[in-house]
Amino acid sequence: MISTRCLWTTIFPVCALAVSAFAQGEKSAEHKSIQRLNRAPVNHEVLQVKLPRPTEVKLANGLTVLLLERHRVPTVNVALWINSGSLDDPKDLPGLAKFTADMLREGTARRTSAQVSSELDALGGSFNANVEFGSTSTEVNASSLAESAEKLLDLVSDVVLNPSFPPDELQKYKQRQLADLEQERSDPSFLSQERLFRALYGGTPAAVVSPNPASVNSASSEQLKQFHAQHFVPNTAILGVAGDFETKQMSALVQKYFGAWKASASGSPKPPEIPAADSFKILLVDRPDSVQTNILAGELAIPENHPDYVALRVMNRVLGEGTAARLFLNLREDKGYTYGAYSRFDADTYPRPLLVNTEVRTSVTDGSMHELLGEIKRLQEEPVPDKELDDARRSIVAGFALSLERQGRLLSLWMEVKHNQLPEDYWDRYPAEIAKVGPESVQRVAKKYLDLQHLQFACVGAAKDIKDTLAKYGPVEVYDSDGKKVSP
Repeated sequence: MISTRCLWTTIFPVCALAVSAFAQGEKSAEHKSIQRLNRAPVNHEVLQVKLPRPTEVKLANGLTVLLLERHRVPTVNVALWINSGSLDDPKDLPGLAKFTADMLREGTARRTSAQVSSELDALGGSFNANVEFGSTSTEVNASSLAESAEKLLDLVSDVVLNPSFPPDELQKYKQRQLADLEQERSDPSFLSQERLFRALYGGTPAAVVSPNPASVNSASSEQLKQFHAQHFVPNTAILGVAGDFETKQMSALVQKYFGAWKASASGSPKPPEIPAADSFKILLVDRPDSVQTNILAGELAIPENHPDYVALRVMNRVLGEGTAARLFLNLREDKGYTYGAYSRFDADTYPRPLLVNTEVRTSVTDGSMHELLGEIKRLQEEPVPDKELDDARRSIVAGFALSLERQGRLLSLWMEVKHNQLPEDYWDRYPAEIAKVGPESVQRVAKKYLDLQHLQFACVGAAKDIKDTLAKYGPVEVYDSDGKKVSP
């Protein structure tokens, strides 16, 4: 449960800060035209949080089950994390994990694709299965009204455990995928990510950000069945159920529908071997007709269970997470170079990138590079002012506190604890840990994880217009939109 202290007296001032932080923070010396009015009342006590604990059950087949009984709303959320993702893709078949997940609901031994959709509609339910490139898991999420919980578990277990991967449905899926791939190659955001991840991860599976036409065309129903049989196993999976149910009854239902799932010796995805950091360089993808430059920069960060994770989260909020952060205030509000400039990072069980990105007019490429690098340097060289840092910390805590009201989010936090091997009280301590991050910690992680000697840039734009400009900042390699290197 969340602390007995009144939520509104504790959370509301912080949430007001999060929603309107643009108007509340202390104005930066760098951007004197930007005013933050600081009008909202702020409670300076640290939010105390104690998440409701799920009941953990271990089935005989090794499946870890988390049951979170919540009677606030008459719904049930189901999450199943299979400990296998795109890192398990065969080298010659990138996308196989994604294809397998995407095709789960297209038919089983008992149900056709149309029947699966019809039953979900009748339940007023939802179902999706997803594999992100670079991920170490396949995530299945479903929901329905509580009164339909058993029917939902029946459907989910059938779709996940007994997919048939019908060839006719696979052919339709391939056509959609090929159209998506063609569209991707015209998207500068995709092109910059593809090039940057190759630079960061070298030839490891983590460098792959998309299937290719050859893998889509060659994928067969038999290959999907083999991948499913090898990797969809209970002894490395986590099943979570949250919602309006009695724990004893739900435990029996889980046993009924998942107890016969057969264990296997399949291991966890092997973390990629992280290549040594390369020296600073700019990878330019030439799009001759482009009127803007897409700028993406990054370095590898850390797993979620790393001691620096919390400090890095605060640093990221100050730098570029949201419209109150420095990159947005500088490049958009002060300079007018772009519609937005941001930083972000995702955590997994191995280092994922810390990314900085913006899209600007070709004519302001120089100014944008200068300001972006300047903001990183400022974060490394100058302590963040107390008021700005306090705003950032409170914004993070506010967003976290509000997310606990969503049943699905609460369940996913517990799934993260298990999958990423976090301490059981990790999220209870999270607000206090965020509050303890000081300016020296922000500077330290900025220097460590945004090392300007090794930062990699991927820029997409018209090479004839921006190559010389980019060369002012470091060595430039030019590629075409198909990924072929065309000049040093």
